[in-house]
Amino acid sequence: MKIAIAQLNPTVGDLAGNAQAIVQAAQQAATQGARLLLTPELSLCGYPPRDLLLNPSFIAELSDTLTTIAQQLPNGLAALVGTVEPNPQASQQGGKPLFNSVALLDNAQIKQVFHKRLLPTYDVFDEDRYFEPGNQPNHFYLDDIHIGLTVCEDLWNDEEFWGKRNYSDNPIADLADLQVAFTVNLSASPYSIGKQRIRERMLQHTAQRFNQAIVYANQVGANDDLIFDGGSFAVNRDGSLVSRAQCFAPDLLLLEYDAATQTLSSQIPASPTALPTSADAEIWPALVLGVRDYARKCGFSKAVLGLSGGIDSALVAAIAAAALGADNVLGILMPSPYSSDHSITDALDLAHNLGIKTQTIPIGDAMAAFDRSLAEIFTGTEFGVAEENIQSRIRGTLLMGVANKFGYLLISTGNKSEMAVGYCTLYGDMNGGLAAIADVPKTRVYSLCEWLNQQVKQGQIPANLPATIGPEIIPTHILTKPPSAELKPGQVDQDSLPPYDVLDDILARLVENHESAEQIIATGFDRAVVQKIARLVKIAEFKRRQAAPGLKITDRAFGTGWRMPIAQRWLPTGQVVNPTS
Repeated sequence: MKIAIAQLNPTVGDLAGNAQAIVQAAQQAATQGARLLLTPELSLCGYPPRDLLLNPSFIAELSDTLTTIAQQLPNGLAALVGTVEPNPQASQQGGKPLFNSVALLDNAQIKQVFHKRLLPTYDVFDEDRYFEPGNQPNHFYLDDIHIGLTVCEDLWNDEEFWGKRNYSDNPIADLADLQVAFTVNLSASPYSIGKQRIRERMLQHTAQRFNQAIVYANQVGANDDLIFDGGSFAVNRDGSLVSRAQCFAPDLLLLEYDAATQTLSSQIPASPTALPTSADAEIWPALVLGVRDYARKCGFSKAVLGLSGGIDSALVAAIAAAALGADNVLGILMPSPYSSDHSITDALDLAHNLGIKTQTIPIGDAMAAFDRSLAEIFTGTEFGVAEENIQSRIRGTLLMGVANKFGYLLISTGNKSEMAVGYCTLYGDMNGGLAAIADVPKTRVYSLCEWLNQQVKQGQIPANLPATIGPEIIPTHILTKPPSAELKPGQVDQDSLPPYDVLDDILARLVENHESAEQIIATGFDRAVVQKIARLVKIAEFKRRQAAPGLKITDRAFGTGWRMPIAQRWLPTGQVVNPTS
């Protein structure tokens, strides 16, 4: 039996477009002799559909579209399509009104429907809000071959691999008891750094433990803040990797199952070394894909951003150029009386390297106008953060004006370190439709920029950047100068923050590892610094709540999976802190 994995990039809610992509993949698979086509979890509606699922008309249209797909499939090809099915027992017996389902389509009919059993509710997942879990093993026969079926989380409950169980049921163990020939998994598994290697190790372990081959079909693309990296693959019963689809791109992967030997094979064998060789090498295409899909799926073809001559805007400009094309990116320089000459030249050098257009709009006159307007109410006070933030808000207003006038996507340039401690200005540098590097710590920003330059030196210019770039993408001076917001004379970030390598280490422990202040201090960090950072993280929550969606690349991002209260007084220091202090 030949099996095809359609690694698709669906748009949430685009039922007609998603259906067309499924049918086109089916036609391509059929020409290659496939008998069974796998598509990702909820491939028909896109993942995650969130509160679209509360609309009965949406569910009805899903059902109609699924029927149409069944009738359009090539003869002789069966397909597993991710969809949503009503729960007919919910109103009488209780439970959620829907199932996260997979439909088996064959011979122009919906042959069987299966329901996802394990529903995640951690991090970005909220499936229990909408779905009732399935309560029985999912399996079917196709051409006398007994096939097990799981949906995403159904495979993530191997207590031997994880050292614990998150759910009482283990669907893969149930399928092993039924002695299925092999198991398929339809997934929409969001990207985070290093996750593909974790998936492969997990399924290799599971295949060996339960003595069955596993075929894993993952979604690719980006929807809102979530990036899906694809990387669909298959493993045999002995845990050997059979083949792998591309990462960060749609693909069609063809496999063959030999019933006599109970093994999978492929004409394109996978190599473990084919994955990106560093974190930077996988983060870069993830961010480019995230920006490209957010713009495309929201109807934008062009983007604008502020170019300060700093490293954050340099990285975002490079990402935008790679995602949308240099001709579709506009960088706005907005120098103030406090801006250094090298900030302007650095920004222009970067724009030249990338081939993007620029416009310079000095803000000195606007600052003076604000000073005059606020002179009376500010009388008797000293220049401080309020005045500094006005500069940022002037720039944010100008950027929004340009975006609004020409229909551009405004991409904000704040990094995760700034978002964490609140070193960003509401209605200023936080303005935008998308925060491209909001989950990228400052130290990683530097690392990515250095990686980009190293790629150029090695003659490996990232896709969609100008082939004439050289000898660097990010000007050296941007990489070597002290980071500064330049909101007052001689200002640098380290005037009020610890060095970024120290800050990011503390933040990783606080935010991602949930360590207490005492635990962090015990590893050698200064007590006063740790307590200050913990307090800053807490009081910046109201800013993060109002931020643009930020692309997620880590296990703990300030996005849909971050659900901290704003009005609260607990700190990991064990202290109760007055938020106004």
